[in-house]
Amino acid sequence: MILKLLELALLASLAVRLLTGKWPWELFRSDARSVAEQRARNLLGVAPAAGRDEIVDAHRKLIARVHPDRGGTSEAVHEANAARDILLARLGEKSRSATSRGA
Repeated sequence: MILKLLELALLASLAVRLLTGKWPWELFRSDARSVAEQRARNLLGVAPAAGRDEIVDAHRKLIARVHPDRGGTSEAVHEANAARDILLARLGEKSRSATSRGA
């Protein structure tokens, strides 16, 4: 009985991989990642197609507003830094995947 369930799970995983190009667990992880990216874009006020310079400029402006020396909080600074890091990491992934496709 358990062996049949394992076989069925394996077949379902392979089917998802063939249809979507991703393993089932990658589909769930990418959803969480896209939510985090959307929150980061909203916090920094940048478009989905924003480049590195635009992200860094938006981060710099946000830090100027929320820095503790200007009446903000350290939590707000940490959130701004995390948002910048998430979006810059995503840009790095996109450029790596574009490079691997071009080769």
